[in-house]
Amino acid sequence: MKQMEVTILGQSYLLGCPEGGETSLLAAVAAVDREMSGIRDAGKVKARERIAVLAALNLAYQLAERPAASAPAAPVTPGSVNLDALVQRVDRVLQDDGLLL
Repeated sequence: MKQMEVTILGQSYLLGCPEGGETSLLAAVAAVDREMSGIRDAGKVKARERIAVLAALNLAYQLAERPAASAPAAPVTPGSVNLDALVQRVDRVLQDDGLLL
């Protein structure tokens, strides 16, 4: 496995990457950095951990919204994703930091 150094939100990370997966990893890093930067630049959330959680939720939701290349056994649809409940669950886990939104 190859190691690659990447930067997300100004912080460097050393990540493992399978041979031939460099392009996909760099695309994923760019998407995460873009999402996290957008949340940070909006100015409502300051903590890096919260920015990361919100970015992960946004990217997961975007992924769920994409048409599947092959039909999954139980498709995720907008109605089946309860983002409010998910945010409340994350808030409970991170309760010492205050509310997520």
